[in-house]
Amino acid sequence: MMMIVAITACAVCLVMALVRTALGPTAFDRVLAVNAIGTLVILGIALHGFIMERPEFVDIALLYAILNFIGTFAVLKIFSSGSLGDHSTGAK
Repeated sequence: MMMIVAITACAVCLVMALVRTALGPTAFDRVLAVNAIGTLVILGIALHGFIMERPEFVDIALLYAILNFIGTFAVLKIFSSGSLGDHSTGAK
């Protein structure tokens, strides 16, 4: 019963984040919503691993969390400065 409640809560939050992604007034709102969707996917992977009694899904969820974290910072860096820090002007 508790798992059904957890999965339902994740689904409701996912729908709300998808709406925020579509209707976000600024690009930063959309990035935040995509980050929230990534976090919900991580939670879904962990819940699925718990339901299926497969503890190795936690490793997959942690890897996805790291990728989500790095990806969010990369997108925000591009939005704020226009590049990822590569200041070279041409091939050397």
